[in-house]
Amino acid sequence: MNASDSDEELYNERSALVPSENPEVPSYRPNPDHSPTEDSDSKTTGFSRRTRPGGGSDREAEPEEEEEELPLKYGAKHVIMLFIPVTLCMVVVVATIKSVGFYSEKTTQQLIYTPFTEDTPDVGRRLLNSVLNTVIMISVIVVMTILLVVLYKYRCYKFIHGWLILSSLMLLFWFSFMYLGEVFKTYNVAVDYVTVAVLIWNFGAVGMVCIHWKGPLQLQQAYLILISALMALVFIKYLPQWSAWVILGAISVYDLVAVLSPKGPLRMLVETAQERNEPIFPALIYSSAMMWTVTMANPADDQRSETDEEAELSGRRAEPQRRQPGPILEDELEEERGVKLGLGDFIFYSVLVGKAAATGGDWNTTLACFVAILIGLCLTLLLLAIFKKALPALPISITFGLIFYFSTDFLVQPFMDNLANHQFYI
Repeated sequence: MNASDSDEELYNERSALVPSENPEVPSYRPNPDHSPTEDSDSKTTGFSRRTRPGGGSDREAEPEEEEEELPLKYGAKHVIMLFIPVTLCMVVVVATIKSVGFYSEKTTQQLIYTPFTEDTPDVGRRLLNSVLNTVIMISVIVVMTILLVVLYKYRCYKFIHGWLILSSLMLLFWFSFMYLGEVFKTYNVAVDYVTVAVLIWNFGAVGMVCIHWKGPLQLQQAYLILISALMALVFIKYLPQWSAWVILGAISVYDLVAVLSPKGPLRMLVETAQERNEPIFPALIYSSAMMWTVTMANPADDQRSETDEEAELSGRRAEPQRRQPGPILEDELEEERGVKLGLGDFIFYSVLVGKAAATGGDWNTTLACFVAILIGLCLTLLLLAIFKKALPALPISITFGLIFYFSTDFLVQPFMDNLANHQFYI
């Protein structure tokens, strides 16, 4: 998870602009009967009193408190703005697991990344197969991440965009078709293929435009949440039970190393993007601020593609903006300071909660994992506000989720069942 593309510079710039844009109210009260010269003299002496060392400690403490409270208020706002999409993604997954039996049914089919089966009564063999599946899965993730970093370092943008577009096509068309078909089967809804094709085409086409080009911010965020939920449902369906829990633990450790290690691939990706002052690809990152609709468009390309009349109209529309550079700069700063969360974090949060809902079968376990993930995310954002640099979002949340899952499933739930059997109520 990343704060902004240049988070430390924005905080420094913001704190430098606070005294000039919003000056503190001086302690003096000018008398309207005084002359302008007296007012200017009193303002000068009042300013010198505040800045003179050794005097006016109370006056010096006030601006410092305001500068410290500004980032914290901003962080609290974006904590809520991240809680909402994470909660929506997990709610969609849990609701699907509880209502559509296809995603919770056991199947012999497995992903190509997890070839070892767990259909054996031997506990040691199952544990070994789950570890081997985890090693293969993490190796694939590491190789693909390194490949993405190398392509980005050497500016192979067309290849990366093609890769991401193909992935989005598969998610928005194929996985959504599977999901819609299973929902119709569950609720016994008869729909012809022409209607389904029209629905899928409109859903996928609008999603591709919003994610990879331009679109309303809320619609773009909604599509990112939906594709994360669809990918999480596929993992829940086709990952073996033991392998899923081991993979969740291993991916949190890998996320910690990849982000915080000096040569970690995710850290190198973020640092390279910050050096070039470029946004990371919107198909990989969820942002709580309106960033991509501002930065993804290239003004030079737009000017080359416009006709003379369109260029004249755009020039006229740009004139009022040039006259007011101050508010535009402030809005851009607010937009760029949005907290960003990788879509992989959404996916694995939802996998943990979805697996708890599918295998545990009890709402206590599901709610415990849900609360644990939100607590971990809150702590991660608190650390982000303190250190002001890219931090991994999986380790704390996944660790809390695993602890809450196993403790609730093996300790709390039997205790509650025993109380219910003996008709004791707490």
